[in-house]
Amino acid sequence: MLCNPDNVMHNSITLRRGLDLQLSGRVADNAPTVEVTPNSIAIVPDDFTGLTPKVVVKPGEKVVAGQPIIVDKNNTDIAVVSPVGGTVSEVVRGERRKVLRVVIAVEQQSEAPAADTTPIAPKDPASIRKSLMSSGVWAMMRQLPYDIVPDPSATPRDIFITTFDSAPLAAPILTGIDADDSTMAAGLKALLQLTPGNIYIGVRTADLSNPWIEEAAKMDRVCVTEFAGKHPAGLPSIQAALQAPVNKGETVWLTDAETLSRIGSVVKTGACSWSTLVALTGSEVETPCMIRTIIGAEIGSLISGRLKKADHHLRIISGNVLTGWKTSAEGFLRYPYRHITVIPEGDDVDEFMGWASMSPKKMSENRSFLSKLFGRKNFSPDARLNGGRRAMIMSGQYEKVMPTDIMPEQLIKAILSRDIDRMEALGIYEVTPADFALCEYIDPSKLELQKIVRQGLDYLRKELS
Repeated sequence: MLCNPDNVMHNSITLRRGLDLQLSGRVADNAPTVEVTPNSIAIVPDDFTGLTPKVVVKPGEKVVAGQPIIVDKNNTDIAVVSPVGGTVSEVVRGERRKVLRVVIAVEQQSEAPAADTTPIAPKDPASIRKSLMSSGVWAMMRQLPYDIVPDPSATPRDIFITTFDSAPLAAPILTGIDADDSTMAAGLKALLQLTPGNIYIGVRTADLSNPWIEEAAKMDRVCVTEFAGKHPAGLPSIQAALQAPVNKGETVWLTDAETLSRIGSVVKTGACSWSTLVALTGSEVETPCMIRTIIGAEIGSLISGRLKKADHHLRIISGNVLTGWKTSAEGFLRYPYRHITVIPEGDDVDEFMGWASMSPKKMSENRSFLSKLFGRKNFSPDARLNGGRRAMIMSGQYEKVMPTDIMPEQLIKAILSRDIDRMEALGIYEVTPADFALCEYIDPSKLELQKIVRQGLDYLRKELS
């Protein structure tokens, strides 16, 4: 852990438990970056858990980049803004008029018009909070407990920033950042004004020599920690749990280096870029590549002409195979906007012996499978469940991939029984749904663990608010 010069030390944390899925379709180091301007983008309220969305634009209305599209009904200062200039083409609603997405047709021009912006006072916490909320960057952060958009009335004990993504086939976060070192430093200085505690930056070994990270390590109350080991090493919630776990009554914030760059840009100029670098990966992609586009871009424009010709069904995932959203070519890039994975669906496969097949091409962590015994790598799995859902089995499997010291099986049982006291005792305040993605992957009961955890967090927040 690299801290300020008065207390320089080196501390690395190695995760002894976790799992890296060896999938085919990774972006090569020398792969080209493709520029794609989508015809439309969408803002999806479900991406911003904790916000009660209120749409403040109407279909047919012209908008500019940085203009609020959705605000929080409980705190209208928190906005989700348009990343582009264009026209609101539709506001899609579901049951009980729930807002599913707001679609904006992009104006095909070299530079979209932007809302009026001004730099902010870097040492004024109230000004920083207000600007981050109105600029749309606030909604990109998360808080523990509950894994929601931060509550502006709460002061975070600490802030945790991850600089890498350890999920399957994910591309490096730092590669997609086009901000300079001074912008990153401005973001850190602004966040330091919002917490009386520390800012923890989680890095891989190769990133320790990054200039802005070296400078960050010299700042007071900034600690740079090297993480080694398998996924979920890159999750800021896991990094928080391994360094300074959150307790009842405390609040911490979680974010990543890309959001930090946007915070720094807002501090310096009053606005930020909403472009992002997306990894198009998976076994069904002809040539996996990086795509520079706009957050919320339509999927069709990003995958057009880049998939293999296939006579079987495909699953398009906005995100990685563990935590991403199932979508289609008509769908849109979902938060955190950095990844698209395309794999076979598997619903049209007629396989001898099904999930019990001994084929060495079948991916599994179970040692009874030949692929595990032979150490095969670069699998091309499909999206089949491979077995039916059944009653929860206390098998001890979850602990094999959960790197923190919580007891995941017992916590899941407490959530299912809505036992608040036991949930608190078992550490629910320090977890997010993504922490259980690997548990869900290896679960012999085929339970939707991420959904269960999300429901448990929502229930707890409702009961205790």
